[in-house]
Amino acid sequence: MTQFYDARGNIYGVVSPQQVRDQGIDLPSSAALAARRREAWAMAAVQAFCSWSPGEAPPDANAHRSDGLLIGPFQNEPPFDVLIVNTDGTLAERSGNGLTIFSQALKEQGLMLGEGDCLLQVHHDKHQGLSPLHTSVRSAEFEGVQGFWLDLGRPLFGPQAVAAQSVECVVFNQREVSRVAVLHGLNPAWSNSQFVNIGNPHCVTLVDGADALPSNAQMRASPLSQSLTRIAYAAPAGAGVPCPGGVNLQWAWRDAEGRIVARVFERGEGPTASSGTSASAVASAAWRVGWVQAGPVSVVMPGGIAPILLEEQAGELMRVRLFGTAKSVP
Repeated sequence: MTQFYDARGNIYGVVSPQQVRDQGIDLPSSAALAARRREAWAMAAVQAFCSWSPGEAPPDANAHRSDGLLIGPFQNEPPFDVLIVNTDGTLAERSGNGLTIFSQALKEQGLMLGEGDCLLQVHHDKHQGLSPLHTSVRSAEFEGVQGFWLDLGRPLFGPQAVAAQSVECVVFNQREVSRVAVLHGLNPAWSNSQFVNIGNPHCVTLVDGADALPSNAQMRASPLSQSLTRIAYAAPAGAGVPCPGGVNLQWAWRDAEGRIVARVFERGEGPTASSGTSASAVASAAWRVGWVQAGPVSVVMPGGIAPILLEEQAGELMRVRLFGTAKSVP
């Protein structure tokens, strides 16, 4: 039986490698080899563990029980290897909410001991990034809530950081950003975007008002859903424009000092209630254009608020930390 967890409205199933093999799925013995052979087993795993049970009716058009599947750990002591499987069968390089959920599962299994840092290693098959991608996790309390701080490292900015092609350089808030023609063509208010790589690629579109933020319902409906899929997803599911490997899309609006409201459309998933790495990318982009200062930033998404800590040194953003909690769900 799949154990599901909720982190800010993001739901993932967590299963061990042996549970996958017990379903007759040929999952290799190592996470590294499994990532390289992803096409041979990933969709079968999604169908086996993320589908609704017979007789259960999905609450909306989403055919899956969860936003993805976490397979791991592949060992009994840290560092812990994990695979993050999107419901389209692709692998993610990093998921803030997913790794928060995986940390909670490790803690419940008695594998995350003490208060020190624990290293998680995400294996994937993306050519643009390092595999495994490391994330250091620490169990901690924040504002009276027990959870985890994830160290996501130093973000990179600009089209070259996400391998974006054929984008125009424009000025927003006296800072250089990008104009993505396919987004601007969908809505003239979506004319200023900041590319961010925080282990995975993001395109954060900065808007002047809350009315320019697309709702999740709008992003699920045709024809906007098809248009955003073509932008966010790599071929063959999408067009891979402007990023051939695909890109996560966010929209951000500065609501108040240190508070950014965001919406998310993930490659491999579509509109989501929240995303930890997307929230981290939004906070980083907001810092880049002068909307926020280094220090604590709150990113508000439909699924909840993501506390982000930005660490600056000599005018450079050196580290991004994400706080999250997770709870098991039926």
